[in-house]
Amino acid sequence: MWRNYMTVGIRALTKNKTYAFINIVGLAIGLAACLLLLVYVRYETNYDSWLPNHENTYQLQTRYTEKSTGQTLNLQMASYVSGQRLKENFPQIESMVYASAGAFTVLRNGEAVTVENTSAVNGPFFDTVQLPMLHGDPATALQNPGSVALNETTARRLFGTDNPVGRTLTTMIRGRQVDQRVTAVFRDLPRNSHMDFNMLVRIDPNSYYAEQPEFMRNWGWQSGWYYLRLRPGTDPAAINAAIPAWERRVIPTQVIDGISYNPGDESDYRIENVRSIHLGEAQNGAARPGNDWTTITTFLIVAFLILGMACVNFTNLATARASQRAREVALRKVLGANRRQLITQFLGESVLIACISMLLALAMVELLLPLFSGFLDADLRMQYLGWDGMLLPVLGLTLLVGAAGGLYPAFYLSRFQPAQVLKANKSSSEASGSGLLRNILVVGQFAVSIGLIICTAVVYAQTVYAQTADPGYRRDGILQVEGIGRRQIVPIQETLIREIERVPGVQSAARTTIGVATQNSTNEGVLLPGRSDPINIGSYQVDYKFFDTMGIRLLAGRAFDQNRPMDDATVPFPTDPAAQRAIIARGGVNVVINESAARKLGWRNPAEAVGKQVRAGIFGQEYGLVPVNIIGVVQDSRFRSIREPLDEIMFRINRTGGNVLDVRLDPGADPRAVLAGVEAVWKRLIQDAPFSARFSEDIITELYTAETARAKVFAGFAILAVIVACLGLFGLAAFTAERRTKEIGIRKVLGARVRDIVGLLAWQFSKPVLWAMPIAWLIAWWQMSVWLNTFDTRIDMGVLPFVAAGLLALVIAVGTIASHAFRVARANPILALRYE
Repeated sequence: MWRNYMTVGIRALTKNKTYAFINIVGLAIGLAACLLLLVYVRYETNYDSWLPNHENTYQLQTRYTEKSTGQTLNLQMASYVSGQRLKENFPQIESMVYASAGAFTVLRNGEAVTVENTSAVNGPFFDTVQLPMLHGDPATALQNPGSVALNETTARRLFGTDNPVGRTLTTMIRGRQVDQRVTAVFRDLPRNSHMDFNMLVRIDPNSYYAEQPEFMRNWGWQSGWYYLRLRPGTDPAAINAAIPAWERRVIPTQVIDGISYNPGDESDYRIENVRSIHLGEAQNGAARPGNDWTTITTFLIVAFLILGMACVNFTNLATARASQRAREVALRKVLGANRRQLITQFLGESVLIACISMLLALAMVELLLPLFSGFLDADLRMQYLGWDGMLLPVLGLTLLVGAAGGLYPAFYLSRFQPAQVLKANKSSSEASGSGLLRNILVVGQFAVSIGLIICTAVVYAQTVYAQTADPGYRRDGILQVEGIGRRQIVPIQETLIREIERVPGVQSAARTTIGVATQNSTNEGVLLPGRSDPINIGSYQVDYKFFDTMGIRLLAGRAFDQNRPMDDATVPFPTDPAAQRAIIARGGVNVVINESAARKLGWRNPAEAVGKQVRAGIFGQEYGLVPVNIIGVVQDSRFRSIREPLDEIMFRINRTGGNVLDVRLDPGADPRAVLAGVEAVWKRLIQDAPFSARFSEDIITELYTAETARAKVFAGFAILAVIVACLGLFGLAAFTAERRTKEIGIRKVLGARVRDIVGLLAWQFSKPVLWAMPIAWLIAWWQMSVWLNTFDTRIDMGVLPFVAAGLLALVIAVGTIASHAFRVARANPILALRYE
């Protein structure tokens, strides 16, 4: 029996090659899209599942809520003191380790090399985070200060071998050369990890932070990550439930100038399992950019919509071909076949088509997966076997699609009555309602297609806007030099800047702690006269040429002036208490704020803020609140992604505090020549620190890599959706034209012209597209409004993307059926009337 079903199914496919091609290719495209996104979703949801003992490994995170505005900031980082106190008070924590964020300079054969994504750790890191090891003993690898662990790529880069255990590595730490002993090599971390460590350096915190002792006791200073391992059987929810009481008990209240302040009033802590970090709420301060469930869900919905469109094609074409198979069904029933056998036969044909389509889809996936991985910057693999293999999903999807696509046609075709079908000149094959169902399904297909086109246009437009919107400074023509805040460079910063400004093509240069797409975030509590609660304002250090170099416009008051000693708030580093006391004694610090800061502090316009005095804890708790004099207000500048709120900023002069140098190029200068000139100056003056510089345009492009990739993915799947919809429309047009051959012949005999016939057919297939437009517009507007609201500033969608997407779909639909319309309209009516 099954052999007979298979034979009939193959003959049915070979008898109508157009039908077979449309169904197989359409299903293959839908299945390929679905498989690609299933691989991506599995990849995203399996972050850090490779980590041994991941079920007991957690990260301490911080959630800030600013009382004055209600804004929240979810950090993967935590202050150094918070982790120490947590370990003391929760015996469920078996081990805990702190890892700082940053980069170390390594000296190799007299050459300075930067190793990115390095961390100074305060204990045996591998006791808590059990990274897979290649060489060395994880139990003793980072037990003592002066030891270092490398990943295999960094080991080969620095030593030419993946086993340099026992060899010495010279690093620059706090401006001094320190020899470190390599004690372990761990495997390169896979991309599906929230961690990004290339080198781990064991330090003694007391000596490492000796120049900044406040770092170890300040609850508001985050510059690294805490990892903890819980004892087996510990309930993490119980710890999180107990943390609020712990905060009230442990975090001390500070009294500054008679004003009480508790850091715990605005900060909350929680522990998060490492597997949940990538898709968790806390995404600020991440070593690698995370993702969110909204994106994952969106991609899944898109995948199954395209697959659903392919199943709709199968259903539509099967019901459209009903008249061709009605007599076959009638004869089988006359010969004794029952309805269950017919349903089994038609479902078998559907599963056969799904199997062939799946084989073609798997070939497509293997070819497209590297390109798809590149778009998403992911390490996607099509693995068939194993606990995370795709073999079972592939089999399940094949059966599901076969059943979904063939279930309705099977019940529909098997219900024909032999007497009515076999009666001369009588056919009941076109049952009541089937044409309506096909129209509804086609409307759904084109609604999906139009919606995806709109989403693609909006995502692309927002991405372009993000890269080109006015940031409040002259973004073009800036070369940003990194790492000038290294200890060994600070004494020669002035000389370095003067020499760089002499490079042909350089207009000016300025130090700052906030540059283009900066990751640095520093805030101060600013206290207004008559208020008892401070207002958080971003606090960054610049030098005198910063505003001119960046092209930031002054709105009120004046900018910093080298001839006014009060403007200079420079203090030596390490901290010099005498210099800080001298600044306080002379009347405080002169600052320039931006327009947003002026509004947040309560002034209606920039001019009102000029000349006002506030107080802020610029020099730390031991000096109390320092008088701060506002001398000017500048325009708002967006130094970060437009996803983040605009910074309210307070600028002050500190000629030793910058960590980046922004270099303004002359208009018309050759960027490559300027870059080479600046690099030459750097290498002439500095031998123990590597040169690192990027142009602002490249920094901004990298900042919006995720948005660009998302736009490309939406575009790709929009194209696939249109192709699948057009394949179905093409098949329906072919069968409709065939079924209406005699009608068209009669119309031509009665005087209808070719354009009348073409117009009739075009209008018939345009109506579903026109009905699909308002549905697609409504859903796309809602989804894109939600997505655009995740940005601090956004485009106005307008009507253009919606109208253009609808018209494009209409043109594609008409173009798809045009060949059939012209062929049928131009046919000889005599031949048409001889039909059958």
